[in-house]
Amino acid sequence: MSMLEEDEARMATEAAPESLTDAALALALAEAAGGRLRDVRSELTARGVEGKELKDAGDRAAQALLAELLSEARPGDAVLSEEATDDRARLGAERVWIIDPLDGTREFSEAGREDWAVHVALWERGDLVAGAVALPAAGIAYGTEVPSVVPAFHGGPLRLAVSRTRPPAFVAEVAAELGAELVPMGSAGVKVTSVLRGEADAYVHAGGQYEWDSAAPVAVARAAGLHTSRVDGSPLVYNREDPKLPDLLVCRPEHAAQILRAIQATQATNANAEPTQATQEVAP
Repeated sequence: MSMLEEDEARMATEAAPESLTDAALALALAEAAGGRLRDVRSELTARGVEGKELKDAGDRAAQALLAELLSEARPGDAVLSEEATDDRARLGAERVWIIDPLDGTREFSEAGREDWAVHVALWERGDLVAGAVALPAAGIAYGTEVPSVVPAFHGGPLRLAVSRTRPPAFVAEVAAELGAELVPMGSAGVKVTSVLRGEADAYVHAGGQYEWDSAAPVAVARAAGLHTSRVDGSPLVYNREDPKLPDLLVCRPEHAAQILRAIQATQATNANAEPTQATQEVAP
């Protein structure tokens, strides 16, 4: 999205915020932040900025834009963001936007990589009701207003999306149990949307995450009919006092039972190991 398109999206929310559904607003916000991130990346890399400085600049720019647009479009709603202080006021709110302004900062800072994302989700009275994931460098966005159509299963070995830099041993063990292939990639949002696109069949994670890492991807996945749960099969619960949500399974529904059995078998094999072995906290 260009700066002009960002301005047009912002004007729409300013002129008639009530005319946008929550799902449409989530998508507009994710795309607007994605456009800002593309501009920041282009401008700063042209000046030789890289590494942590580039990552921090992206985080700040996307957070500032999302905070501003949300305060204008939904001033009565609470916000939980990776890049803002959590004052816990959200715990008494009926509506909470859960956002990750830049998911996959490592990939954002590496020239040519497209596997980074923007997450925007809305939690209302106990559950996720809207969400969007933008992949700005790829020019793609997924939302709950128009659910994605997942391609038919390819018929080969299952493919599990996994971190390209820190693949947890737990996932490798699950893949071995399933006879599955590992497909490395960046951001959690990219991993979940890879299942939507048919590039992977599941995303299994048990290495430490927070609500903003999964809320928007889970909302989008649910809208498309995918299975979403904790790795023990229990529901994913959002807007809790502690925003840590360390494990996640998103997969094609026809493979959910098989994958959950493989996870259970792997955990049983590791029953005598240290309790935190499979869930030690690392960046997603």
